[in-house]
Amino acid sequence: MTTVATHVVTALADHGVQQIWGVVGDALNPFTDAIREDERVEWIGVRHEEAAAFAVSAQSQLTGTIGVCMGTVGPGSIHLLNGLYDAKKSHAPVLAICGQVPSQEIGTDFFQEVDNDALFSDVAVWSGTMTSPEQLPHLLEQAVNAAYSGRGVAVLTVPGDVGGLTTDATATRFAPPSALAAAPEEQISRAADVLNEAEKITLLVGCGARDARDQVVALADTLASPAVVTLKAKEGLEADNPYAVGQSGLIGNPAAAHAMDSCDVLVMVGTDFPYRDWYPTGKTVVQLDLRAEHVGRRTQVDHALVGDAGRTLDALLPRLHRHEDRGHLEHAVDEYASWMNRQQRLLDPHHDQTLLGKVRAVFDNPDDRIRPEAVAAAVDLAAPADAIFTSDTGMSTTWLARYVEMRGTRRLVGSYNLGSMANAMPMALGAQALDRDRTVVAFAGDGGLMMLLGDLRTAVTYRLPVVVVVFDNSSLGMVRLEQEQGGLPRFGTGLDNPDLAAVASALGLTARRVTDPATLTDDVAWAFDQDGPVLLDVVTNPDEISVPPKPTLSQGWGFAIAKSKEILESR
Repeated sequence: MTTVATHVVTALADHGVQQIWGVVGDALNPFTDAIREDERVEWIGVRHEEAAAFAVSAQSQLTGTIGVCMGTVGPGSIHLLNGLYDAKKSHAPVLAICGQVPSQEIGTDFFQEVDNDALFSDVAVWSGTMTSPEQLPHLLEQAVNAAYSGRGVAVLTVPGDVGGLTTDATATRFAPPSALAAAPEEQISRAADVLNEAEKITLLVGCGARDARDQVVALADTLASPAVVTLKAKEGLEADNPYAVGQSGLIGNPAAAHAMDSCDVLVMVGTDFPYRDWYPTGKTVVQLDLRAEHVGRRTQVDHALVGDAGRTLDALLPRLHRHEDRGHLEHAVDEYASWMNRQQRLLDPHHDQTLLGKVRAVFDNPDDRIRPEAVAAAVDLAAPADAIFTSDTGMSTTWLARYVEMRGTRRLVGSYNLGSMANAMPMALGAQALDRDRTVVAFAGDGGLMMLLGDLRTAVTYRLPVVVVVFDNSSLGMVRLEQEQGGLPRFGTGLDNPDLAAVASALGLTARRVTDPATLTDDVAWAFDQDGPVLLDVVTNPDEISVPPKPTLSQGWGFAIAKSKEILESR
């Protein structure tokens, strides 16, 4: 005989779960006690449940195995929601164990009572409430199996009086993973005919093809196709890829935009890139995706292949003729190299002292602050080839996308589908807990960091040696850019930050504030030399402009109007 809670924890530990994240609370006491007694599972108690959900979302994305977090009755479970939505949007299997009021009080509007089934109805692929020990092991098996098969969140609610009840349930047996298969023969044959007849082909490659790097490179070579790589596909598909031309969208570049606009056929491989405005029009579109519900969701698709990317490309490649005309590919690659060279000029700490730099700085860096591009590039050089990177939603992601290369075995994780603020630091904690000897770097915005600031202490408490690099521009930079491109003067985006290095030091981290462009490289190197968790508070230029790949006249006009209003109203 054992308790319900012990059965659940033992089954998860047998499955390979090494950590469970959350905040202790009354209904969870049987579970945390079971974790205390099982040496295979580490309890990581965060300061806010949202951080727990973000952490396990990152762990699941990095390992492909289930992440587990817990929230107690009512408010504790509610706090999980944002991080769980990130797991849902990132297709990451996560199990949330949520407390509930005692069984006899359910439905009486008891203190802290929340209807968890209603609360999690949109975020979860499966949710259920355990009301009896006799529901083991079946209810737990359903939860975990659903999280894997649906690649999302399962919520198991356990009332406060049920977790401690005894059970003689048989051992839990989770289902094995399903087999991956290639797209059907008819789909592959039709796509081969289209690609063999096309002249200019561009690939748009997403994270669904990360495990098919060799096949994607071979496809680009065979078809003489530039490969536009989404942000989530940087990992595994960017480095040492002679066909890659960077990203599309607002964080993209002119070469990627031109490669998509000038092609005859656009081939989407493992991507559900969400921004419809960035898709070209009037093209023949071929989409290869494992999930049929993703086909045609963003742009109209002429030829669909539904199957695993690697296996489908293995079947497709022998049917393709090699394209000898390399003009489309070479033009895109050359334009991308030229754009990259222009971007490199901003990395020189003395850039703003050059003639062109002085002219530009009058408009966008009058206070001679550190340019964020230089911060990202310095981190790229200092971080090892096996580092894991996380980034907050906003401008910090822009600088990472443009200046950090996913070479070696580097990994990248962020809230790139949900687009939440405050995710970089807790995701870094989750990644670091998987391997405390591996370098983990968080590209944190100052606005995002301040939202979950208390969980910096979690890094100290659990000896998680993360490197937190803060782009401290005292503003919500992406929102500010959106306002200005729309012709609006900035409003509500300013942040009166404290000295974040001093705050981090008070929380027990090693920290340094960086204000001098000339010392930036040394300061970044210092951060990577520290043994424990470290925070680098880099005061960056708030007026840095990230020009979109295809700037429109209306954007430029709006920006000019906004700037004139700001000059009249403020500076």
